[in-house]
Order: sequence, then C-alpha cells, then structure tokens
Amino acid sequence: MDLIVYHYGMENCKPSHSYGPALRDHFLLHYIISGSGLFELDGKSYNLHANQGFLICPDVITYYEASSKDPWIYTWIGFRGIKAETFLKNIKLDKDNPVFKCKGDIIKKCFEEIRHSSTYKLGYELRLQGYLNILLSELTEQSEAPKTKGDGQKKNYIKKSIQFIETNYSRNMSIESLASYIGLNKNYFSTIFSELLGIPPQEYLIKYRVNKACKLLSNKDLTISEISRSVGYDDPLGFSKIFKQIKGVSPKSYRQALL
Repeated sequence: MDLIVYHYGMENCKPSHSYGPALRDHFLLHYIISGSGLFELDGKSYNLHANQGFLICPDVITYYEASSKDPWIYTWIGFRGIKAETFLKNIKLDKDNPVFKCKGDIIKKCFEEIRHSSTYKLGYELRLQGYLNILLSELTEQSEAPKTKGDGQKKNYIKKSIQFIETNYSRNMSIESLASYIGLNKNYFSTIFSELLGIPPQEYLIKYRVNKACKLLSNKDLTISEISRSVGYDDPLGFSKIFKQIKGVSPKSYRQALL
C-alpha cells in the first residue's frame, strides 16, 4: 500500500521526560502543540518549540527530551508504505533534514481527526490514510526549514551575500553594507565568509568586479571609464590599478590582447 499507519497519539510530557536513545523500523512524525524540548540524532541537537516538528526515520538512533521548565505537548503518527519516502522528500524531510516548521490550524485538525479515527467502525483504515495524505500534503505547502546554528546557517548567509554581490556589484558597495544586508556584524560575516570560501569578502568582491570588467572589455565600443563605472568604480585610475593587481596587465593591454 502507498501508506500504512502503524500507530498515533498525543503526549502531555512531564518535565524532562525523555525517550531513547532508540531506533524504529518505520517513519514517526511528531508535531509540537505547545511547550519545548530537545531532539537529537547523529550528533546534532535541535531545540524545538510549538509549531515545529521532527521526523524519525527507520533504523536511525534518536533521542528526545521535554524541557524541564516548559515541557512539550506533542502529537505523533507512525507510518510506512511504498510512497512514504517520496512524500517526505516533497516536504524536504529525511534523516539529514529531520525538522520542520509550520503554522495553521489544518495541521492540528489533521492530527485530531487521525486520533479520533478509531471511533469510526466502517472505513477506519481508509479514513486514517486519507487524513495522513492531507497532513503530508499540507506540510508540503507549509513546511519551511528552521534556522539552526552551524554550517547550514552559515552557508545560507554566504549564499545570500553572493546573490547580493551579483546584483549590486555595479554600485558603491561596502562590506559593512553587505554584512548589514544579511543581518550580521562585519567581523563575524568576514570570518564565516573566509571560512567557507577561502578568501575574504572584499577580495571576492574585487575579483568578481574585475572578471565582469574582463567580459566588458571585449566590447570595443565601451571606454575604460564606462567599464570602470559599470563594475562599481567611479575612479578609472583606481580601477586600472586594481585590475592590474589582479590580472597582471592594465585594462587597455588586456583589451588589446583580446582584439
């Protein structure tokens, strides 16, 4: 069958109530109604709260624990099936990305209907599968990756900064303004940029501008001054000096070699 429901329920946890380390032979989806807690797997820790949830995959060791001060109330459903993994991929959930965030009453309503399905004698299994399909469909629409500390978040910062450079390199841009755009201070931004790309952001920006200038130099109708302004340098002499530092020749000599 496409999806088979194993079990489901809701837990009003006591402070510091925990489960694991343990593994399952099926998928187990938790949704946090209120409170907070800790979810751990594969050396990673996630501090979660209401309107977030986590997926436990088959044969993966996990541990989770309710907060000592604000213990969570969560609801869950365990399932398998030939299309289970495909549906979860649509939500971008797997053992490497086990956490999701969503809002809205539809998710809660689906879990409520799943828990109340046992009151129906006729069509019980079909009703369970139907609400599980609706639940997964709604998660596909609503799910979004939570902000977590670590390499994943750092990569998102750098990706955003590179996109900013690619669309604003022709403007008068500073590293301070770039860091401010992505919500970081200059020093921390420069540190993680160098850590992930191997060069400081200022050097990356300069090389990006110079490479753009190289493409423009193939157009003989553009003057050096026009190219300089097009890549973010108001001073053509300053641009020529930077260009020569990077390419070893002046913009004029570079153009002559092209043409």
